[in-house]
Order: sequence, then C-alpha cells, then structure tokens
Amino acid sequence: MFRVSQFMRELHDPTPTGPRRDPPGPVVIWNLVRRCNLQCKHCYSISADVDFPGELSTGQIYDVMDDLKAFRVPVLILSGGEPMLRPDLYDISRRAKDMGFYVGLSTNGTLIDENTIDAVAAIGYDYVGVSLDGLGVTHDRFRCKEGAFDASLAGIRLCLERDIKVGVRFTVTQDNVDDLEGLLDLVDREGIDKFYLSHLNYAGRGNKNRGDDAHLRMTRDAMDLLFDRAYGYVEKGIEKEIVTGNNDADGVYLLQWVRKRFPDEAEHIHAKLVQWGGNASGVNVANIDNLGTVHPDTMWWHHDLGNVKERPFSEIWMDTSDPIMAGLKARPRTVSGRCGSCRHFAICGGNTRVRAYQLTGDAWTEDPACYLTDDEIGVTDAAPRLKVTPYKGLRHHAAAG
Repeated sequence: MFRVSQFMRELHDPTPTGPRRDPPGPVVIWNLVRRCNLQCKHCYSISADVDFPGELSTGQIYDVMDDLKAFRVPVLILSGGEPMLRPDLYDISRRAKDMGFYVGLSTNGTLIDENTIDAVAAIGYDYVGVSLDGLGVTHDRFRCKEGAFDASLAGIRLCLERDIKVGVRFTVTQDNVDDLEGLLDLVDREGIDKFYLSHLNYAGRGNKNRGDDAHLRMTRDAMDLLFDRAYGYVEKGIEKEIVTGNNDADGVYLLQWVRKRFPDEAEHIHAKLVQWGGNASGVNVANIDNLGTVHPDTMWWHHDLGNVKERPFSEIWMDTSDPIMAGLKARPRTVSGRCGSCRHFAICGGNTRVRAYQLTGDAWTEDPACYLTDDEIGVTDAAPRLKVTPYKGLRHHAAAG
C-alpha cells in the first residue's frame, strides 16, 4: 500500500528519515469465506453465491489467530467473498479485538443495513472498507446487480452515523476511470475518511478481464488527480487519507510530481520513498484464503505456500524453500527487463510480480503495468512502453505530457 497522504504531509511538515523498518509481522488479509452475494468482474477470489466446501471452522480460525498473535502479526483484515455472510463473523471479530489486533472489515457494504449496523458498531472495527466501482449504474454493472450502489452507499452512511472509520475502495479500469473524479467528490460530500485506489491486478476474474486494464496514460491522469486532491486536503487541514495499491510505480510518479511543484522538497521526499521501499508482497503483506491456504498476498491465489490446517502460519511464512517466497523476501529482489534496469528500483522494489507472472509465466521479468516512460526510469535501450498522449475522458490534466 502506498500512503499518498502521508507523503503529502511530509511536504508540509518534514520528519527525520531513518532506515527502513519492517513491522513485527505481516498484515494478514484473511478471506474468511468465499461466498458472496455479488459477482464482481475483477474479483480475485472468483467468488459466487454458493457455499464452498472445506472452509476453516471457527475453532480452526481461533487456533490460527493464536499463532498469528504469537508471531506478532499486528493487523487482521477480515475479507471474503463477503465476510458478513459468515455466521460467526462477529465472534471472530470480537475475539480478534480482545486479542489486541487492529481489525479491519473488507465488505461490499450491501449487507450493512438497519438490521446489522448495531452488531457491526458493537465490534469496534478499526476500519471498514467498502468497495465502489464507480457511480450508480457503473458500479451496478461491475457488481452485476441493480441497486448495489445504493445499498453500499446506505451501508457507508450507517457506519458514518455510528462514528465508524469507513473508506471507499476503487479498482480503476478503462470502464470506470471516468467516474474517479465523481467518486472523490462523493467522498468529500459524505465525509468519508479514506479513499483507496487499487490498480487492476491480474488475478482471479481480474486476470480474465485484464484487457480492460486502464491505459497507461489514464493511470497517469488518475494519479495526478489523486495527488492534487491529497495535497489539497493537507493544505486545508482536512484529515482524510488517500492511498493506492497494486502499482508501486506510484511512488516514482509522486517523486516526479514533487519535482515539478516543490523542487526544494524533492530530495527529502526521495529519501522517504526509498525508506518506504515499494512492494511488500511476501514480506509485510500476507493472505490466508477461505480453505486455510497461505499466499504471498491476495493476488497470488494461484500459488500455494502451505495450509494452516497442516502447518502453523508462522512456519509457512518463514519458509523460503519455495522459490517465489525466496525471491520476494530477497533484498534487493532480482528482476529483469525494464524493472531490473530502472534507476528508481530502490523506490518501488520492482513493482508487482504477479502481473509479470500472469502475463509471461516469469515472476521476475518486468511489470507490464509500469506506466513510466523509458526516459523517466533511465532505460534508453528498450522499445518504448508508453506513448504519452492526453486521455480525453478525465477532465483533469494538471500534469499531462
């Protein structure tokens, strides 16, 4: 995850730069259930409204939680499918809170209503993230259900009424990029605490729909818009978080944005970006799926590291006999192509390896979704990857060209 707002605050109030420090254990995104009441076109878990056999029992989940706590995992993100379809969700959530985990709920929001909001509020979730794929009919088309947008927005409003920190998650593609500005306006209008833009990753139905991945020029325009909004919040003293995920080139693009607008602060931001270090799959981010299988992150469901029914998570996570895990945990990672030659490798860490794997079968070649030009990354002997021409859909072109 790339914390855009954190870097914008560094522009206003710089803090000392120290060595990179990893958290004591990985953030664990836990797909408690695969069943879902929606069928989203970019779903990495390819969920459906059916029961999936072999899912972890309540007792098995509690045993895993004990191991995670002993392994110093700080954060549990309870996800699905739709986690609110799991009957023991509140029991699991309550136990996690009692154990001292930071507990997030990742939901489509449609099941947060007048009948469930009391139970949700009683848990004291540290954060509730609700996915929106656009405004109105755009969201409904992505979710394959009429009225899904209205139901999700109603759930968000109920959370806000109960003072639950809530955020909007948005996966950008060619089919919904034109709704980005309107979604940000919605976040402002509704007083929503956080906005998370996810770049499309080639996993699950997202892999099947990768032809809809936002054009590289669109990505640049979208990031310009996000950066301007995030800096505007800092200037106005508004406490709102903007973060991105699944494309660590965002850090390098932010550095370019800073160099154009705040050249005197570029050296400091560069140091902070290197301290961040980019992609953390297999290191600071982990995934446990509904069957108990461990993956380097949620986009690696095709690659199994082991199962918590057979071995503790703590053993699986530290086992580098798996070549993917060995490569992900290596510092620096060994990658080829444009990523291997990039002068900003220390910032993004080679970006997202799963896209390279899905496209080529080689996890260590260049990330095909890097949206920076060869000149920008210092690669002069390769074929051009990006034709920088304005995209006419977004109204915002502050940094086009």
